[in-house]
Amino acid sequence: MKALNIRHFGQLSDARLEDVPLPAPASHEVIVRIKAASVNPLDLKILAGQKQAAFPVNFPYTMGTDFAGVVETTGDGVTGFKHGDRVAGRLSPSAGGAFAEYAAVPADLLSHIPAGVSNEQASALPTAAATAKQALFNVGKLLPGQHVLIHAGAGGVGSFAIQLAKQAGAYVIATASEHKLDLIRELGADVAIDYHNSELLEHLGGMHLVLDTRGGETLGRSWATVRPGGSIVSIVDNTIKPRDEIQAVFTAVKHDASVLSDLLKDVEATRLRVLVDSTHILDDAHGALERLAAGHSRGKVIICIGS
Repeated sequence: MKALNIRHFGQLSDARLEDVPLPAPASHEVIVRIKAASVNPLDLKILAGQKQAAFPVNFPYTMGTDFAGVVETTGDGVTGFKHGDRVAGRLSPSAGGAFAEYAAVPADLLSHIPAGVSNEQASALPTAAATAKQALFNVGKLLPGQHVLIHAGAGGVGSFAIQLAKQAGAYVIATASEHKLDLIRELGADVAIDYHNSELLEHLGGMHLVLDTRGGETLGRSWATVRPGGSIVSIVDNTIKPRDEIQAVFTAVKHDASVLSDLLKDVEATRLRVLVDSTHILDDAHGALERLAAGHSRGKVIICIGS
C-alpha cells in the first residue's frame, strides 16, 4: 500500500510517498481502508520536528492523524465494528498513519459515520471541531450571553468555533482577513474584524473569553480585550500564563470517540457546517500540505484516498 512517510525531520520535500506493507490488526485494533484524511497544523509541526517533546515519533513515520474510511478487518477482541462499517477517528500524533491507504486503529478511537455525512466531512472533524468544542466549553467554560473573541474564524478550528459558540447562545466576535469577513458572518459571527486592522482590535473590550488560534502579535493584542475575570484559551502558545485578573491556559485536543460521534450527528442534522477548502489525491499530498502551510485556507484541506 501507499503511505506518506518521513524518515527524518525536515521540510515538505522530505515527506515521500512510499510502498509499505499492509498492517495486520492486533486484538484491539481495526484495519481501516482510508477514504479521506484531513491536514492539520500539527502535521506540519511534527514534520519540522517541533513537537518531538510532546509527541515523540519513530522513523519511518507515516504522517496524518484525522481520517474517515471503511472497516476492512477487525482484531479478535473487537466488538461494535464489522467489515464495511464507515468510521472516522483520530490516531495518536505519535503513531500517525492517516495519510495512507490503510491504517491499524485502536477500536476505542473510532466513531460510526452517519449515512448523511461524507467521508470528506467526517475526516475534517476529529482535531479541528473537537478542539473548538473542548476549548470553548470544557476549558473556556463559555456560557450563553457571554462575549467571545475567536481568532482566525475562517480556519479549521475557528470555523467550527464560531458555529458552536453561536449555537450555545454566545455573542461572537471573530477575526479573519478582509476577503473572508463575509464568510465568518455566514458562519454566525455577530461582529467580523479584519485582523490586519489592529486599531479595531485595540478598541474591543469586555470579552469573557478569547480563543487564540494564532499566538504571537495577535495573542499579544488580545489581552486588552478581556474583562477582569475573563479568560484566554490558546491552542498554539504552550507558555501562556495568567496575567493580572485574566485567566490564561494552553489546551490541546484530547480525542474522545463520543465527542466525535456527537459532532458527526451535528453535521448530519445540518447543525454544523464543514468548510472544505480543497481536496487533493494521495499522490498530491504535498499539494495539500503546501496549501495549509501557505496559511490562506478556508476551513479544512482534505486528502482523498481510494475510490
